[in-house]
Amino acid sequence: MRQILLAAVKIVVTVVLLYFALRWDDLSSIFDRLDLWWIALAVAVTLFQILVGVLRWRIISTACAAPLGFTQALRYNMIGTFFNQTLPSAIGGDAVRLWLLARSGAGWRAATYSVFIDRAIGLIALAVLVIASLPFSYRLMAAGDGRTALLLVDLAALGAGLGFLILGCLNWPWLGTWWATRHIHQCAVITRKILLGLTQGPIVWLLSLSIHVLAVVLAWCVARSIQAPADFSHLFLLVPPVMLITMLPISIAGWGVREASMAQAFRFASLSYDAGAQVSVLFGAVYFIVGAAGGLVWLLSGEKVERPAEVPE
Repeated sequence: MRQILLAAVKIVVTVVLLYFALRWDDLSSIFDRLDLWWIALAVAVTLFQILVGVLRWRIISTACAAPLGFTQALRYNMIGTFFNQTLPSAIGGDAVRLWLLARSGAGWRAATYSVFIDRAIGLIALAVLVIASLPFSYRLMAAGDGRTALLLVDLAALGAGLGFLILGCLNWPWLGTWWATRHIHQCAVITRKILLGLTQGPIVWLLSLSIHVLAVVLAWCVARSIQAPADFSHLFLLVPPVMLITMLPISIAGWGVREASMAQAFRFASLSYDAGAQVSVLFGAVYFIVGAAGGLVWLLSGEKVERPAEVPE
């Protein structure tokens, strides 16, 4: 009953946010000027983004004693992308990736660690990217409210990320006393070792930042598909903060939250509010298309049926 109520609340939040973000926008005008070649390129960029995510997850899962083969990790990530679009949150696919990895023979603990750390590193890298571009974002944001919102969102994300890394440095005995603190502390320790490691650290940082830059490239492709008045430099500064906000699990697949945030970000940057909403809708549509491909992988891969554990490649 509680899960049904939570899902219902997220549906309401999604509908309400979409209504307020798009109530004055004529979405039918998108089709009049839509360039499908740019959309095809956006889909290709998204698939490449998933591929980069696979490379990062393999490094993380190995550090968590749950090594993954390349094709196995790619299959799980594609399936996760599908469920990100169908479950009532922007991170619902993580739970499916965790389940798939655990039942493949890795075990629940190692699988949970690898997926949790993968998400945590992505959040930390995104916060670092936003804070590094903050001086340029302040110049772009004409409204004081936009600057304040940007600063608060990034400080919250960066504070959570730094706090998590600092937790990995602590050796307080009470951290191992309770079940929750023990596992969170272990994840923090592994995360710190990965990000600060001389061998894996630079690679994981490069992959993580590349994933977020590819999200900007995706947004630029969809903006070009409708000739939206936004340069790549604008999107590089606006899209990462929007992605931070979209991570909040308060709507279905981030719909509504992303549209409202992107439209407001465009307005704060003295760009077209309607263009921001339209770019966000197309951004989500591209992920939906790729998610549909992930659903096909799910149907054809036989992952719904129990199978022996795979030997990592």
